[in-house]
Parts: sequence; C-alpha cells; structure tokens
Amino acid sequence: MTGNESTTNAETEAPAVTGERAEWLEVLGKHRHFLRFTTRDLTDEQARLRTTASEMCLGGLIKHVTSVERHWVDFILHGPSAMPDFTALTESDWARRADEFRLLEHETLAGVLDAYAEVARRTDDLVATLPDLGVAWPLPKAPWFEADARWSARRVLMHIVAETAQHAGHADIIREALDGAKSMG
Repeated sequence: MTGNESTTNAETEAPAVTGERAEWLEVLGKHRHFLRFTTRDLTDEQARLRTTASEMCLGGLIKHVTSVERHWVDFILHGPSAMPDFTALTESDWARRADEFRLLEHETLAGVLDAYAEVARRTDDLVATLPDLGVAWPLPKAPWFEADARWSARRVLMHIVAETAQHAGHADIIREALDGAKSMG
C-alpha cells in the first residue's frame, strides 16, 4: 500500500440496490437483454435490412429505444421542458424522427449498441439514486397524451419497460424473418 490507498473496496462501492428499485433494474435489464440479443452476430448491413412491411430494422430499433429512454430520463430529471412539443414539430423534425428507425450508412451496429449501453447505465444510476420515484411532472404536449396528465418517475419507468419489451418483440420478428434466428424458443 502506498499511503494514497487508505480506502478499501467496501468503502468505495455503492450500496446494494434492493426492494422496488432492484425490481425495476431487473425487469429493465431483462428486456434490454432480449432487445440486444436479437442483434447477435449481425453485420451492419444485416442490421440495416427491413424484413417486414414495416420501416423498422434492427439497428433502427436499438436507436429508437435508446432515444426514447434518454428522453424519458431527461423528463424525470427536468420535466416536460426536456421533451419536444410534439404538436409543433415540422415536417423536417418528423423526418429526423423517422431516421431513428433506420441504421444510416454512417452508423454502425456496434456504435448504436454502445450508445444504448450508455443510456441504460444512466437510467440504472437514476433508478438507484433518485430520492423519490413518486416525483411527477405534467406530460409534454402530444396528440397521444391525455391533456393535463402527470406522470411520476415510476410511471415513466413503466413506460420505458413497456416500450423496450414491445420493441424487443418487434426485433425478434425482424430477426426471425432475416435468418430464422429467435430470441427465445
């Protein structure tokens, strides 16, 4: 020991996450795993392929879920100002949003998976440390949200889990159509 090493690992490790927060982290981790697993052993070109009538591809789904999770965590931290006013988006704004569902030529599957992992770490840190999962904000303006509704951090986490699980299912169908591989079964 050199004198500068006066703390032990036990003193520097974060306390274990337990209870409800541990359950949130477990279910988020499970659905993130299934989504990422659909991209195993794929090339960038395969991750760009559309295999159904949908515009979705596997790389684009990862990008979309990353963006959704990032924006909702910003919402938990900063409220509706962290989200766009969906009622005021222009045609070019909608076109940029559509690019979320595509793995563009300059993007790589590894790059979007790394970005997803970074966002997941940020979300997990927030789940572990947010003082109150009941903190609530008014929802941003959007035609699909009930006017004057408020969501708590807990409700936002439910939405992130549902979004991730839904898109993991989409990804499984896309992957099976691509080469017959399945996430389960």
